[in-house]
Amino acid sequence: MKQLQKLFFILLLCMVSLHAEDVSTVAESNETIAAKNDVFAREALIQEQIKQYQQELKRLDSQISDENVWVKSYASYLTSLEVKNNLEKIKKRIKWLSKHAKKSSDMDELTGLISKENILASQIDKLKGDSSAPFSKLITPPKIGEAPKISNPLEIFTGLSLIKTIDANYEDYQKRKESLNSLIILLRKELALYKKLSKISPQQYKNILVQKQTELERFERALDTMNVTLNVYQKRLEIAKISINKGIEKQVYKLIKIGIAVLVVFIVFFLLKLVVKKYITDNERFYMANKIITFTNFTIIILIVFFNYIENVSYLVTILGFASAGIAIAMKDWFMSILGWLVIVFGGSVHVGDRIRVDMDGKKYVGDVLDISLLRMTILEDITLTSIMQNRRAGRIVFIPNNYIFTQMIANYTHYSLKTVWDGVKITITFDSNHKKAMHIVKEITKKYSKGYTDITRKQLNKLRQHYSLKNTNVEPRIYSFIESNGLDIEAWYLTNAYGTLTLRSTISSEIVDAFNAEDDITIAYPTQKLHLSMQSEEPTAHNNEIV
Repeated sequence: MKQLQKLFFILLLCMVSLHAEDVSTVAESNETIAAKNDVFAREALIQEQIKQYQQELKRLDSQISDENVWVKSYASYLTSLEVKNNLEKIKKRIKWLSKHAKKSSDMDELTGLISKENILASQIDKLKGDSSAPFSKLITPPKIGEAPKISNPLEIFTGLSLIKTIDANYEDYQKRKESLNSLIILLRKELALYKKLSKISPQQYKNILVQKQTELERFERALDTMNVTLNVYQKRLEIAKISINKGIEKQVYKLIKIGIAVLVVFIVFFLLKLVVKKYITDNERFYMANKIITFTNFTIIILIVFFNYIENVSYLVTILGFASAGIAIAMKDWFMSILGWLVIVFGGSVHVGDRIRVDMDGKKYVGDVLDISLLRMTILEDITLTSIMQNRRAGRIVFIPNNYIFTQMIANYTHYSLKTVWDGVKITITFDSNHKKAMHIVKEITKKYSKGYTDITRKQLNKLRQHYSLKNTNVEPRIYSFIESNGLDIEAWYLTNAYGTLTLRSTISSEIVDAFNAEDDITIAYPTQKLHLSMQSEEPTAHNNEIV
């Protein structure tokens, strides 16, 4: 009985232990599953965080790429460094192969490396400026140069344009700095994300994190350099602008002074013209006085401007001395016309209002002088005997270069006080006419109609004696007779108005014809032929042409 109890107790213990083992196994299994689930959940959370960080990095990369000037500059710098490193490795390999190469494969490799070295060397030359510093071109401000000296009004516009350029350069440099500042903010955000990723996956993001830290440090150093440079650049720009503005203010003040001086000169000469107009009644004298006043006015204005803007007058005189020979040759006609103007104006050979005749290019022009300018005379062609006999036209405005006073024939019909000229008419009478009576009639007619001009000329010649030596001052009409082949020519010369010769000529001619026609013993001759007719068989004797 006792043994059965022991056996039962042992069996009971075995069953209890087996049940306990089953319960512990189930518990352990449940704990393992729970732990695995926790691991999976953490890994899923990590992957989700990595995914979020990567999406954020993509967004930052797109924003960083927008700042392409700085990024491209840095990329070019890295490329140049990489090319340099590769070139150094290739040079070392070439050096080793040139000493130890024995196989044909080694020689082929050496040839290929030499070609690659040449290619990389050419790339290094192109990237030479980029390998020295990552942002040397971008952080260097534009050159200012020396501020120009504003010495005349035209340079005011140059100064204003330079100020505008300076402001534009400063604004551009400031925009570059702001662009770099924005890029650094993005790079800092990017670095923070890489730090988070490096904590999650150190092995995967360790090298990238170091690279990004180096990149950020270089950009920050560039920003520090730009901050210092910008302050210095701003001060230099302010100094340049102050210098330019002072020059502009000085020129504006000088312009105001010159303007006031010119205005005063204009007012003085305007008042002088009014005085001349009031007290000089002779048109010719008024015109010349007006011309002299105008010329003096502009000469004074030119001198005012000249001496205000020419600092070294002796230097200018030297230049003009050397240039005068070239100017005299290149602009000979202009130069001679100016000299001719001086001769005309100060010599007094021709005045405005004078009636002159000019022989120019084989043609004769008679007219009244309208104007005498620095380079030419202007005349109005009138109807004269020259117009009737030669030109067959009149009323033209003719421009005569002043240099013609030295090279061409210019006749003045109204020089100084003279306002009259000698004119003449010619009429032919037959040989059997009473020529003495005819000459007397012609003389009486010419004396009658030219008496007023004769008296005027006598007074004018007396005035002209003050300037010239006059021997023959006979002003009475002159009658001449000449034997011609077809009769006796009677010529009458008389004094008439220089501006109206045709009027008196026409009157005298008509009066002479009427007077001759009224006389029985005076016959006006004209070319005729006399024919002798005969009924005899012999040939008639030839006779010369006769006038009847």
